[in-house]
Amino acid sequence: MDPYFLSIIQQKTGASALKEQETLQALWSGYGKILRIKLADAAVKSVVVKHVQLPAQQNHPRGWNTDLGHQRKVKSYQVETRWYDTYSKDSTARLPQCIAIARRGDEVLMVLEDLDEAGYALRKQAASWEEINACLQWLAQFHASYLGKTPDGLWETGTYWHLGTRPQELEALDDQALKEAAPLIDEKLNACQFKTFVHGDAKLANFCFAGDGKVSGVDFQYVGGGCGMKDVAYFIGSCLDERECERLEGQILDTYFDHLQAALEQPNDALEKEWRPLYRVAWADFHRFLKGWSPGHWKINSYSERVTAAVIKSLTP
Repeated sequence: MDPYFLSIIQQKTGASALKEQETLQALWSGYGKILRIKLADAAVKSVVVKHVQLPAQQNHPRGWNTDLGHQRKVKSYQVETRWYDTYSKDSTARLPQCIAIARRGDEVLMVLEDLDEAGYALRKQAASWEEINACLQWLAQFHASYLGKTPDGLWETGTYWHLGTRPQELEALDDQALKEAAPLIDEKLNACQFKTFVHGDAKLANFCFAGDGKVSGVDFQYVGGGCGMKDVAYFIGSCLDERECERLEGQILDTYFDHLQAALEQPNDALEKEWRPLYRVAWADFHRFLKGWSPGHWKINSYSERVTAAVIKSLTP
């Protein structure tokens, strides 16, 4: 790592010395890595560093190596630094504290609280209902924190799959009915009266769990404006199979809205009335992206097809 970045970490943490302990993961498509840095004589034993380095050659895992894709990723890291700099402190939902942000040329460094050291050391590949409930509570608290706020410097429309940023995947979509309905689905979501900030990539892998069942969210590259149902639908699709998605749909929505109403300063029945039907619209919106991006993806299933067909029918004459 650049000595300048190392000096920033040392200065901001007050450590007498530091050492790269381990690489936690590479960033998508070779855009850098996430490291754990061990600290000596500091208030905490370690920090997590997100080190963004733009690659000389793009290497997308699914072959979408385009300038549009590159610019989307570059903006995503600009959004994430803006998020931590300006908005993260307003969240009542648990997330890592930002210790420092530094830039040098095309490189960006985000120095973050080490959630493992803070007690959120568990990662889940599958989730029990209790864990799903905890994540739905996190999402409700997050959405309540930013209800009515303007996403200045963030994505105007949050999520990485929304129609405005995915023209190539739409062009590749073979499902003609869904292709024609895509603008209507997008418009329906964007036209909602009640808007908040959405996490934008709220999959199970982006939640860190504590032993007492509490959770913290991570990875804010695609945070931006929109309807909270986008996060809920995307999260559920990341941790339940199609039978459970269908069987628990009502329970999922009841649970989320119970948490949301509790997190709001005062109950908002109008918001709930508007957002509940948009859960399936949000589901169809992600299904549209997935079918164009990776037609053989495991998340494409009969439940998603039926939900999407019903949404298309409701939006077209």
